[in-house]
Amino acid sequence: MNTESQYRQVIQHCKDLFLKKNKDYGTAWRILRLPSITDQIFIKAQRIRTLQEMGATGVSGGRVGEGIEPEFVGIINYCVMALIQLQLASDSNNGSASMDIPVGELEQLYDAEVNRVMELLFAKNHDYGEAWRDMRVSSMTDIILMKLLRTKQIEDNLGATLVSEGIDANYMDMINYAVFCLIKLSIE
Repeated sequence: MNTESQYRQVIQHCKDLFLKKNKDYGTAWRILRLPSITDQIFIKAQRIRTLQEMGATGVSGGRVGEGIEPEFVGIINYCVMALIQLQLASDSNNGSASMDIPVGELEQLYDAEVNRVMELLFAKNHDYGEAWRDMRVSSMTDIILMKLLRTKQIEDNLGATLVSEGIDANYMDMINYAVFCLIKLSIE
C-alpha cells in the first residue's frame, strides 16, 4: 500500500477526464463564481451520501446510472477548478486572467494546484499516520459535506475568517478526502 502511487493514479485518472472534458466544453466553467462551484461540489457530495444511504456503491447505482466513484472524481475536479479560479482571480487583479485557457496552460495550472494539495497531504499524513485508511468512506463523505458547509459560510462572510483556514484549505482537504475514498473503493 503505497499512498503516493495510489494517490497519483487517482489524480491521473481525474486529470485525464478533466482534460477530455476541456476538449468537449472548453473552459466554460471559468464563468462560474466560487459559490457556484461550491454548490456543484455540494450536489455531488449530497448525491454520494444519498447513494450510500440507499446502499449503492461503486461505479453504478442510483436512477441516473452513475455511482459513487464518478461523483468523487467530480468533487476532485471541481475543487481543482475552484483552486484555479482562486489563483486566476489573484492574477486578474494584475489584469492577466482570461476566460479561455489554452490546453497546455490549463494542464500546468491543474498540475500546480494538485502538487500543492499533495504537499498538504504528505504533511498531514506524516502527522496523522494514515488514519484515513481506517476510516469509513461514509465518514469521509460526511467530512467533505462538513467542509462544504464551512466553505459556504466563509463565502457568505465574503471570505473573512477570525481564526479558521480559508476557502482554499477546505477545497484542498476535500480533494484529499475524495482521493482517499477512491483509493478505499478501489481496494475494497
